Amino acid sequence: MKSVIVTPLATEKAYRLVTTQNTYVFKVPLLANKNEIVAAVEAQYEGTKVSNIKTIVQNGKSMRFSRGKNRFPGTTTRQNTKKAYVTLSEGKIKVFEQEEVKEDKKAKKEEKEKK
Repeated sequence: MKSVIVTPLATEKAYRLVTTQNTYVFKVPLLANKNEIVAAVEAQYEGTKVSNIKTIVQNGKSMRFSRGKNRFPGTTTRQNTKKAYVTLSEGKIKVFEQEEVKEDKKAKKEEKEKK
């Protein structure tokens, strides 16, 4: 089995999915299949257990470029990317540092109220 490196995406939609459904979004290689992605997530982030995975290939956007002034405009496309939506049944992954800050603030408020 080949090694696959997965990198988490930190976007607004990914943050919403993490907070509501415990689903994390990863950028993965185009040739990686679901079994390899599950193995990579569980290996990279210890203490996690994957319950569900969905993958999507995003087509590269069309781009225009110029080969000189007023001469032969051309078009090309950006590279395709693949994303994996991974739902965890056990464990958490620290992608967004703000989650910890909010929890710390709540804990500090509770301590102040106790005093």
